[in-house]
Amino acid sequence: MFDWLKKLDQHFPVRYSFWLLCGIGFMLSLFVWVGFGIGGWLVLLFLFLVGLGFRDTQQARHSVLRNYPVIGHLRFLLEFIRPEMRQYFIEGDNEAAPFSRQQRSLVYQRAKGDSDKRPFGTQMDVGAVGYEWINHSIQPTVLASHDFRVLIGAGRAQPYSASLFNISAMSFGSLSANAILALNAGAKRGNFAHDTGEGSISRHHRVNGGDLIWEIGSGYFGCCNEKGGFDEERFSVNARDPQVKMIEVKLSQGAKPGHGGVLPGPKVTLEIAEARHVQPWVDCI
Repeated sequence: MFDWLKKLDQHFPVRYSFWLLCGIGFMLSLFVWVGFGIGGWLVLLFLFLVGLGFRDTQQARHSVLRNYPVIGHLRFLLEFIRPEMRQYFIEGDNEAAPFSRQQRSLVYQRAKGDSDKRPFGTQMDVGAVGYEWINHSIQPTVLASHDFRVLIGAGRAQPYSASLFNISAMSFGSLSANAILALNAGAKRGNFAHDTGEGSISRHHRVNGGDLIWEIGSGYFGCCNEKGGFDEERFSVNARDPQVKMIEVKLSQGAKPGHGGVLPGPKVTLEIAEARHVQPWVDCI
């Protein structure tokens, strides 16, 4: 810093320069307004900025505003519009998470019925480290099966050749009857398994005959007695059902309070109560 600027800073902080300019602007605009009758709005503007600067120097909440009155507000303004500035001017089409701008644009175009095709190949950096792709083979490998499956329970009474792609656990109750019917029909057509979720096996799981993975949670739904304890006879009935290919035991679930499976009484309809072997319209805990 120059010597003369250091001396000036001792008497009037240089960081107050913008506040000082606002004061000079107020004096000039006041002179023009009084002398020529124009620029009244400038008087009000500069008076507001001078008052704002005085307020900034007196407050103790934001050190930026206290040290840089008036102009310090620019920092908060830029911080406020930072996401938009980055999105429109800096961010690439394939950056950002969880979805890039290119992916969002694709969703918007399809939702509006617009063309979602882009010519001249991909915009991805195919030379980047970690980029993967599948090439055409001039000598393809012969697979014994068109499907990818794994045998579970080899040597057991009822081993199951499971697909690598199945329907994950979603209970009847969290999903509607039509959703369960559609998912199980898809499992039947695709020859893969449908996990029941901890809500047990409902009547809708049985309509289309798709393979089932019966999930048993901490509430023993589908194999509990009237007191909520484990019922071996009910368990045996469901376990021997030819449609039930596997049984999954769920120990706990972090996304729900306690051990999961909490269902308020108004949601325990007759169909849900029938599937879970609980009392209808009573809190299911």
